[in-house]
Amino acid sequence: MTAFSHQRGVLPSFSQLSAPNSHPRSRAFTLIELLVVIGIIAVLAAIAFPVTQRIAAAAKATACVSNLRQIGAALGVYLSENSMTMPDLKAGRKMLSDDGPVIDDTLDRYVKNKAVFACPADPHYARESGTSYYWNTAINGQHTGALNFFKLSDEHSHIPILADKEGFHPYLDTKVNILYADGHASKDISFVTGQ
Repeated sequence: MTAFSHQRGVLPSFSQLSAPNSHPRSRAFTLIELLVVIGIIAVLAAIAFPVTQRIAAAAKATACVSNLRQIGAALGVYLSENSMTMPDLKAGRKMLSDDGPVIDDTLDRYVKNKAVFACPADPHYARESGTSYYWNTAINGQHTGALNFFKLSDEHSHIPILADKEGFHPYLDTKVNILYADGHASKDISFVTGQ
């Protein structure tokens, strides 16, 4: 009688199919298979790392825009207390010990958290000088009702108030975020209109 039953509708049992005295053998990975798996993991990590960096940079750029909006709100309160006239500030300072006035020692009492003066992507400016942002000195002392930017634009949506001190945001086309006189913060540069 053969190992397989010829009866119709009867399936052979496992013991009938296996060879006598055979034991299932555990199979280990070969060196080549391990190297292939390591190579695949390395390729996936190489693809994932830049994506992770870009996501982290985008989060910092978004937090920076939020900071600028909060500073813009603080400036709005300052203006309401000062006859709607822009403060007369320096663009910035090199060191915290330098004399002001600058944005972080003028608008600081109007913000809940002084951390808004530091862009999360800023490597050192805020720590050394008090803020990551430059003030536009061209608008010093101007009344908001007659605000203009070098006579190139009188539209508040095109007049920059603050900008990153450096291109902190490498994945943005402009590399910087800007706060405009109308209160919006953006990565888009729109200083000059088609007048």
